[in-house]
Amino acid sequence: MNLPTLLTLIALIFTLSGEQVHAKKMYRWVDEKGNVFYSGQVPPDQVKHRRESLNENARVIDVLEKHKTKAQRELEKRLIVLRRQQEKIIARQRTQDKVLLATYRTLNDMRLTLKSKMMSLDGKKRVIQGNLERFEQQLLQQQKRAAQFERDGRKVPKPLLDNITSTKSQIEISMAEVVKQISNKKLVKENFEKDMVRFAYLTQPNITSKLLSLKTAENIAENELGLFICKSLVQCDRAWGIAKQFVLDFSSSVLDIETDRLIMSQAPYTDNDLSLSVSKMDVTKTKQQLFLDIRCRRSSVGSELCNGGKAKKIRHSFSDYIKSALAIDLKEVDIPSAE
Repeated sequence: MNLPTLLTLIALIFTLSGEQVHAKKMYRWVDEKGNVFYSGQVPPDQVKHRRESLNENARVIDVLEKHKTKAQRELEKRLIVLRRQQEKIIARQRTQDKVLLATYRTLNDMRLTLKSKMMSLDGKKRVIQGNLERFEQQLLQQQKRAAQFERDGRKVPKPLLDNITSTKSQIEISMAEVVKQISNKKLVKENFEKDMVRFAYLTQPNITSKLLSLKTAENIAENELGLFICKSLVQCDRAWGIAKQFVLDFSSSVLDIETDRLIMSQAPYTDNDLSLSVSKMDVTKTKQQLFLDIRCRRSSVGSELCNGGKAKKIRHSFSDYIKSALAIDLKEVDIPSAE
């Protein structure tokens, strides 16, 4: 229907309906078969379609998007959250990259700095160990004095007993400090070595900022978000079935939604429940990502669970789980002979 005909039709409807039509709107919508409809009322079986409100000149004055299913609404919410998380990760990494490049000139500078840090931490550890040995010797002397009182048949003085208790407490504190220093040294070394790998990557010749951002998003988000980067749409289709099995394996509830874009288990019921969902997001026309999301009950225990080691381990294993299953699938495919 062309515009002049449409205008004539609408004008006729307004004229025949009199004043009543001024209190109503004219709607236009297209059904799933491509049929175009114009009416002052939308039948109940048609409200699911996207529709436009028209004025007497057939101009669109308002648009009501088509009805969304529960799965579509859930998917939109999850992807909004995940996109924001990914953007934060990229922004944080860019800031760290700037600091890294501004602080060091070469990898050798970083190696020297790491060596200096390790020597400093070893020095602190030696001081704490020295205090520990001193407290141990002090306790030994105090215990000998207490034993002498007992051999002489005398009561051990209370000040001496208090000193023994205090020294034991100091020993426990010192031992905990030694363990802490060992753990801290290991963590500092691991983080510094990661920074060195990152620095080496950042200082490669002919590398663009766009490529860096993409690499950052893929490498960092895989662990922090639970993200699988599909190499092709075909691979994503295969990974989708694997992702469903992952949700079934690690969620404590049954599936609630399963579409071609969202797989989600039922909401957590108890403080110990973990509810998983996987969303498929288009990056480009030929590239997609699978996002894993973990939900817990809205309580202090649930919040602790979602932020704890168990949830983190599940999130970190998502990409490797899919990669491993995809590799097995490839081995099981019969490759035709070249002959």
